[in-house]
Amino acid sequence: MALFRSVAQFGVVLAVMGIALGPVPLGAPARPHGAPGTPGVAGVAGAPGAPNERGAAMAGQEREDARVLAGRRIVLSYPGPTPPAGVLQAIREGRAAGVILFGENVTSPEQLAESVAELKQAAAEAPHPRTLLLMTDQEGGKVRRLPGAPELSARRVGLAPDPLAAAAESGAGAARTLADAGLNLNLAPVLDVYDKPDNFIDHPERSYGQDPAKVAELGSAFLTAQQGLGVAATAKHFPGLGAAPRGENTDERPVTLNVPLSQLRSRGEAPYRAAVAAGVRLVMASWAVYPALDPDHPAGFSSTIIQGELRGRLGFDGVTVTDAMEAEALAPYGGTGARALAAAEAGMDLLLCSARDPRQGEEATEALAAALDDGRLDRHAFAEAVARVDALRGSLE
Repeated sequence: MALFRSVAQFGVVLAVMGIALGPVPLGAPARPHGAPGTPGVAGVAGAPGAPNERGAAMAGQEREDARVLAGRRIVLSYPGPTPPAGVLQAIREGRAAGVILFGENVTSPEQLAESVAELKQAAAEAPHPRTLLLMTDQEGGKVRRLPGAPELSARRVGLAPDPLAAAAESGAGAARTLADAGLNLNLAPVLDVYDKPDNFIDHPERSYGQDPAKVAELGSAFLTAQQGLGVAATAKHFPGLGAAPRGENTDERPVTLNVPLSQLRSRGEAPYRAAVAAGVRLVMASWAVYPALDPDHPAGFSSTIIQGELRGRLGFDGVTVTDAMEAEALAPYGGTGARALAAAEAGMDLLLCSARDPRQGEEATEALAAALDDGRLDRHAFAEAVARVDALRGSLE
């Protein structure tokens, strides 16, 4: 427990520093966590994220086949316990950044180990082998795709006798569960600050609480402990779903959150400032619409929110990832191809094709490649996104 407290206290120090110092300027010389190969670790000789290597990599990427480049921004999914041939082939051809796993993909520890081994072997056979991002949602409590830690929900962590130690223990537990299964990325923690009890995010116990400072502290403790054990963390759902009423689920319908700008920044965004200071590797954007920031687009389709708020104001220079690309909130914006293009234009690096249908990933890849070839997507900006994803992959096992 002393170890968990020390890890948690370290995360809190970083969180407080982030809040006190304000936004980190774009291009800052180093990220607080200082992990080799992380985007933003400038001047580290030989590090995958160093400017000279990233510049050379981007120059090479700009000459690469558009379909391969596009695939390196796609997270695939599949139904059932066995990785299908098409998914394995896409990975062998270097046209996938990663795979997201769900409960239906797991029947036993032995079966999961066999599937993960197949996926990793396919990645090893790619022309330019890179670590495959293998991820799931292991938040704790009711939201766990794999059996095991963390058993406490975010709400129960917040109500624990020593919440900070409980948050750190949950983060470390999540890391051990995923690492033991061969996974290297967790789509957690949730940093939503709920405003009313029993609302959309509080009802399933996915929020640490109503106090943004508390959510910042506990979320940073979770992610610091998890990343300290080699599993990348994802802060979600930027800029916050804490104001969503019960039943307002972006997976099921379009959601608009009429939250004043001052509240969005003082409550919704506050935990992200701490998470950025603590070195979170990924941030997932919400599919809700926030009229105070952008009345016309969901957050994950809004360059104002992704480039302006997240990267500009908060200084995040890691990997951005969409929520589920099949979400019903996106129905007004067209099919998979149109959604993929909108997400890329907004500044989303990774596209989460999580419908358990490999064709979804193929459609997203083809749409991005076509837009890259005909100039609708800027090739240099595209290469920058791929470089961020590649740097993340290069830093994980």
